Amino acid sequence: MVEYIIMAIIAYCIGSLNISIFISKKMGGFDLREKGSNSTGATNVLRTLGKKAAAITLLFDILKGIVAIAISMIIGNIVEGTNKELLLQIAGITAVIGHTFPIFFGFKGGKGVATSLGILLMSNWKIGLICLVFALVLMALTRMVSLGSCGAAILFPVLTLFINDSYTVLTEGKRGSTYLIYSVILAVIVLYNHRSNIQRLLNGTENKLSLKK
Repeated sequence: MVEYIIMAIIAYCIGSLNISIFISKKMGGFDLREKGSNSTGATNVLRTLGKKAAAITLLFDILKGIVAIAISMIIGNIVEGTNKELLLQIAGITAVIGHTFPIFFGFKGGKGVATSLGILLMSNWKIGLICLVFALVLMALTRMVSLGSCGAAILFPVLTLFINDSYTVLTEGKRGSTYLIYSVILAVIVLYNHRSNIQRLLNGTENKLSLKK
């Protein structure tokens, strides 16, 4: 039981490390949470600071998810009798919660998409790549990052029902549906964080992304 609590704390703290806030203060002289959409995610960084800062933010946020899952795997291999799948899932969920509600930045963070991508790729690279391609296609067709993000979030739970291989941690004899609840929770977090975007999508007023700047 102790290892699950420790893992949750570690992953939450990792998720709470939002580099975009430091970048915005260093490169722009402002707090990113007070500009644009007020999010600390790469999309808001792109709109307010440009491509270089956005690329750094995106990479760092993805790495947070990767590191959190990697640590869960290490702990799972060290501590005997640990449910490795549950440990991984706890790490993934709490890392995204940390990114969304960072303890180091007044519980005001990003929407968790990039961190979820890192987590997803580490949980099941095949599902991760499918969701990534799906999101990129939607974004390219509509120029709406939110639509691609929400679409991929919804696709994740669906794929766990049909894909039973390529999981980083999966007990022999179990199916991918073992990750269904985990995937639903992550999807709900991402969709909740995009609730204002979803409302604008329904109203036809969602902002479109421009890479011309």
